[in-house]
Amino acid sequence: MKHRNTVEFMVYGKYALFSDPITRVGGEKLTYQIPTYQAIKGILESVYWKPTFTWYIDEVRVMNKIQTQSKGVRRLKYANPGNDLSYFTYLKDVCYKVRAHFEWNEHRPEFKTDRNENKHHNIAKRMIERGGRRDIFLGARECQGYVVQCDFDEGTGFYDNYGEIDFGLMVHGFDYPDETGKDEMSIRLWKNAKMIDGKITFPKPNSPDLMKRFIKKMRKKEFVRGENFIGLDEPELITIIEEGGEGK
Repeated sequence: MKHRNTVEFMVYGKYALFSDPITRVGGEKLTYQIPTYQAIKGILESVYWKPTFTWYIDEVRVMNKIQTQSKGVRRLKYANPGNDLSYFTYLKDVCYKVRAHFEWNEHRPEFKTDRNENKHHNIAKRMIERGGRRDIFLGARECQGYVVQCDFDEGTGFYDNYGEIDFGLMVHGFDYPDETGKDEMSIRLWKNAKMIDGKITFPKPNSPDLMKRFIKKMRKKEFVRGENFIGLDEPELITIIEEGGEGK
């Protein structure tokens, strides 16, 4: 489904690691076969984001064949000095097409004056054309990604007309205080993750198809104009965008 402020782009890279965050504290890391909602949302937030709105991932197309590769990684030990050899299993040669849109963050009423849909949409599209405002990572910092503008429905994917593939229970994403209005952080689990003909249609964070589990108490980050927030009506933003800077 396309919205008025929909953006479409392709993200690709040599390796990706979309792992269950619960298992990341151990020595071994094993990737999911498909990206999580939170991973794709994080990529889009690296392209362009402001606390005024929230990105929602609508669909993802898996363009390349799902392949994995294990690597021996020498990592630091947590308890004792020194290092140890672990095996990380990555996705190899990944390419995804993404369709997403944004909605105003109603839990940030202080930024109502920054709600200009047309301007935010145009800036987001320009940032996609430039490959993003910040570095793109495919699930882990060692997995560099690259973003380019594209048409979501164009091109031939490996799993087009392939049928349905079930991936079972997997992590969907996290609920943070600034997007829920609650002073807590929780995790969302997708009960029946699936891909149909190469397309993953993600449920929205408030969907009944998701299970939620409380993690910890947390307070939302505070933003102050002139310190760590620049509105669309402020001239400083024009210079930041033209120079490809970090801007909030």
